[in-house]
Amino acid sequence: MTTPAAGAHLRGHLSRTLLTALAPVSWGTFYVVTTELLPPGHPLFAGLLRALPAGLIALAIGRTLPQGAWWGRAAVLGVLNIGLLFPLLTVAAERLPGGVAATLAAAQPLVVAGLAVVVLRERPTVRRLAWGVVGVVGVGLVVIGPNAAFDLVGVLAGLGSAATMALGVTLTKRWGRPGGVGPAAFAGWQLTAGGLFLLPLTLLVEGAPPAVDLPAALGYLWLGGVGGLLAFVLWFRGLTALPVTSVAVLVLLSPLVAAALGAALLGQTLGPVQLLGFGLALASIVAGQLPRGGGPDRSPGGGPERSPGSDPDRSPACRTSSCG
Repeated sequence: MTTPAAGAHLRGHLSRTLLTALAPVSWGTFYVVTTELLPPGHPLFAGLLRALPAGLIALAIGRTLPQGAWWGRAAVLGVLNIGLLFPLLTVAAERLPGGVAATLAAAQPLVVAGLAVVVLRERPTVRRLAWGVVGVVGVGLVVIGPNAAFDLVGVLAGLGSAATMALGVTLTKRWGRPGGVGPAAFAGWQLTAGGLFLLPLTLLVEGAPPAVDLPAALGYLWLGGVGGLLAFVLWFRGLTALPVTSVAVLVLLSPLVAAALGAALLGQTLGPVQLLGFGLALASIVAGQLPRGGGPDRSPGGGPERSPGSDPDRSPACRTSSCG
């Protein structure tokens, strides 16, 4: 029998999960926005505009700067979660068919599951690993076409993007969010660090920025406002309040949304195999949200996953095996 307290916790857990899921859903719009609205040949510039302005706005909203060791931690997390991730995704997308690149990126939950054992001291579970494999297979069925080609550099970049984001996600969970720092400020630290990392790289590789017309301006605004500022605030907020492996599997929503938009807006066809893949990937996402023991994931003290004396939105990382 579910007690009122347990019911309230389950509702709160579901609410946080759904809000966190909005981040990868918004990232799934990246392909259609990039191909239909943005000028070609400037992917790093798109990543820069997605990160740096959003980071500065988030800093202005949060009005909090890092203190002490958090200057270094914010820089590391910003480079992993944003600064390195965007170029690696770009290289993979340019050198591989989109389906192959998406499938390699979908391996991230498996990498997170492995890192959680080493970094977070979580117990590995066959169930999570099995559903992670199901998710990768499902995404592959959705997005890999019959003429998929493989390029070594592209494959390494795709695997590197999965590993980079997985490490960033795991370290974000390991270090948590410092007390008194809200989600906007926390996201702002990382977006700004990632944007500053991308700034010289963009100038060196792409040179002068492209001409920006109205459709491109709307595309950049969407990627920076929704896919950058809002998405990363929700993402990092969820990471500090939910089990890391549950959050990681939500990334599978991104290629699924991209495929659905391709079918709805670009006339791309989804056949029986793709629909089967959709079902497998969605099943993996749902299974990834289920707790180990049939109840909500809890801290050693028996309450929701949070640190003593903090609210769920400001909790540092859970560092025990009960997180997953």
